[in-house]
Amino acid sequence: MNREELAKYIDHTQLNPFATEEDIKKLAEEAKKYHFYSVVVNPYYVKLSKQLVKGTDIKVVSVVGFPFGVTYKEVKAYEAELAIKDGADEIDMVMNISAAKSGRWDVVKDDIKAVNDIVKKHGKILKVILETGYLTDDEKVKACEVAVEAGADFVKTSTGFGKGGATVHDVELMYKTVKGKAQVKAAGGIHSADDALAMIKAGATRIGASHSVQIIESLKQ
Repeated sequence: MNREELAKYIDHTQLNPFATEEDIKKLAEEAKKYHFYSVVVNPYYVKLSKQLVKGTDIKVVSVVGFPFGVTYKEVKAYEAELAIKDGADEIDMVMNISAAKSGRWDVVKDDIKAVNDIVKKHGKILKVILETGYLTDDEKVKACEVAVEAGADFVKTSTGFGKGGATVHDVELMYKTVKGKAQVKAAGGIHSADDALAMIKAGATRIGASHSVQIIESLKQ
């Protein structure tokens, strides 16, 4: 795999709550320079990001219920609606981790479906962040199954703000569980080309990273 091919797997991410407009401009410039698949930003910066990547094929991704996932499903759905109106092409939502840990998978499914209904109404893509660092393997499997049942396009490992990040084990488990009915995004703690390639080999079709430039530069041509 060459640098250009690897870049197309990467969602170039800036979700620091203290990020400035200059940080977002830098993110967009890097995305254009390296031809990353997308930029991932907090909802506040969707409109600016859309303007900055105008005229390119770079997607804009926004997050919903971030980073804890424990707000009302109606709030998440409305947040997704607003982000899409501002120009978001994809939504990365955090599932209700508290409900999952309580075994309330009906709540988790309703939560995802509420957002998915809005996302699909607009013809966009939904990724569900499981925050795998807080889940047992059985919970990871159940979360993947519920996300697929609720219509998600991707299951995603982590926010990058929680305990741990993406692991090869988790990506393999998620890939095996979704059985081609959804894709897998690996995110959290991916800092090098070797890290990214290991995730892709394990089944990830998208990589979420704030160290995207470092990842590309570390890939030996």
